[in-house]
Amino acid sequence: MLGLSVARIRGFVRAGFVEPARGSHGELRFSFRDLVLLRTAHGLVQSTIPPRRVRRALSELRRKLPADRPLTGLHIAAEGKHVVVWDGERRWHPESGQVLFDFEASDVLQSVAPLMREDRSADDWYAWGVELEESAPSRAPDAYRRAIALDPGHAAAHQNLGCLLHEAGRVTAAVEEFRLALGADPRNATVSFDLGVALQDLGRTGEAIGAYEQALQLDPTLADAHFNLGQLHERAGRRGAALRHFAAYRKLGRKSR
Repeated sequence: MLGLSVARIRGFVRAGFVEPARGSHGELRFSFRDLVLLRTAHGLVQSTIPPRRVRRALSELRRKLPADRPLTGLHIAAEGKHVVVWDGERRWHPESGQVLFDFEASDVLQSVAPLMREDRSADDWYAWGVELEESAPSRAPDAYRRAIALDPGHAAAHQNLGCLLHEAGRVTAAVEEFRLALGADPRNATVSFDLGVALQDLGRTGEAIGAYEQALQLDPTLADAHFNLGQLHERAGRRGAALRHFAAYRKLGRKSR
């Protein structure tokens, strides 16, 4: 019905993304709400949005949406690198809850860009890069590079630039930016996680596991790190380790509800 493999569906169940009931013989019984969520997730993963962002966005939407509010009444789509929800009255990002307004980004850029003079600080260029990610994402990397030129130890600029490079398919360059960010801010669990994702995408499994483990040492509540570690251990045949991480992921998901 959905075009999903059995393995992918079971992966969503193990992660606690959907919680089907059990039949009298232990079979999984999916509600219509579960099917809508699975279909939506599959469609978004096939778009340009990284799978980790799809999981995070839809998990937040599922957590925040009232149980009696059907997902069929919402339009969930990909816009660039973001998941956007529309209920007929407003549009918002489910990850942050930020409401989106319709206006021409070019008009805003034309009025604000002259304020970004050459004498601005690294933090100014970083903040400008964050704004550009929403309004003109192709120009954001240049703003982050300007911040780094002024302050080579600007961890946040390295991290955001790394994320943009990763999403653009320049994964090796992204790894370098994440390592530079960790060099400037070695206790940043999110950067360690981002590094793990990039290394995993490059097939450097051992290094990816090390990065995820470092992220969990810094922040044991980082649920997605448990999920990704569970996947890597499962593929390597380490079933016990995989089950421990999937269990931790589900436990953290329940606590956040």
